[in-house]
Amino acid sequence: MDKKDYMQKNYQDFIDILKHLIRKPSVVGAEHPFFLSIKRELDELGIKTTLYEGLLVAEGSEPERGMISAHIDRHGLICTGPNEFQYAAFLAQNRGDLTGDSFSEQTFMNIAERFKNQVVQAYEPWSGSYLGLGIIDNAYICERRKNLVFEVKGLEHLIAGTPVAFVDTLKHEDGLFSAQLDNVVSAAIILYMYQKGYKGLAFFTAQEESGKSWRFLLEHFRRWGITSDRLLVLDTSPYPDRQKAQMQDVVLRHGDASAEFNSPLTGEIERLCKKYKIMYSFKDSYIREKNKKLQEQGLNPVSLGRTELGRLIVASGAEIQGTTLQIPTTGYHTTSETVLDKSLFSILNLLLEMYIGKKR
Repeated sequence: MDKKDYMQKNYQDFIDILKHLIRKPSVVGAEHPFFLSIKRELDELGIKTTLYEGLLVAEGSEPERGMISAHIDRHGLICTGPNEFQYAAFLAQNRGDLTGDSFSEQTFMNIAERFKNQVVQAYEPWSGSYLGLGIIDNAYICERRKNLVFEVKGLEHLIAGTPVAFVDTLKHEDGLFSAQLDNVVSAAIILYMYQKGYKGLAFFTAQEESGKSWRFLLEHFRRWGITSDRLLVLDTSPYPDRQKAQMQDVVLRHGDASAEFNSPLTGEIERLCKKYKIMYSFKDSYIREKNKKLQEQGLNPVSLGRTELGRLIVASGAEIQGTTLQIPTTGYHTTSETVLDKSLFSILNLLLEMYIGKKR
């Protein structure tokens, strides 16, 4: 058995969780059915769960052992009128929480052509009941609404407000996993951690893609008077091509466009990466280097991006601090987002060592 086959066999439980969750729709703003799926999985493991508006909190038997967060919403469509569909995250009502310099906002205008012939499924936003399949016939930018508008065959019967998710399955080929990974992969990681003995806290947040998820976390921390400098936020991190993505197994940050990340977790993760020879890089350093080259060419720099954590640090007056741990991917925000299996197994090893004290 070669190394890749061994790793896949060793982490088959995780792969099974990811396969299962990817088939569950969770369009931004219509995440309730996905919350219920996660809650049921955790309840079966004996983990205490509490569902709030926009937030599912999981509490193991030793909540002081860790504090991990991940958003669970994914991009999709919302029916906004008779046979009219728009990109859910960038509807007009969400614009107040978007500042124009997140990676999602900088790229979504360039990916319209990727959605043609994509199969989609409509579902009831509270129960998750299946409402039918359709296929995207066309997608285009509406300059007046500053959003992607979709023409969908087969879902003409839907009423306004109905969420429509991309139909997706996990694929594994040539050492790459692919699907709409952002950010169901992080939810699967947290479930796997609990399965393997994690006893700390975990937060699953809604509406990160529309810039709102930090509000639900902040409300919870204020509800209970929680302060911490050890919040770990899991996510994916996009790269323009596979060559650049595979230069690191995991991605860290010193900060984003909102705030600096001042947490002992950053150094702890960096030391573990060195100890286990896991390749890592800092995304903000990568972007700053890229911006130097752009400026030398007389081009405009790109934003450092805005993360859930950065927004939370600012809004809490730095009473909540932490760091991010991300998986490098390509094909961001499509059903062909890809990650090297080595990266997935590296992040699982890091988290097992950090929070359970064992490396597979």
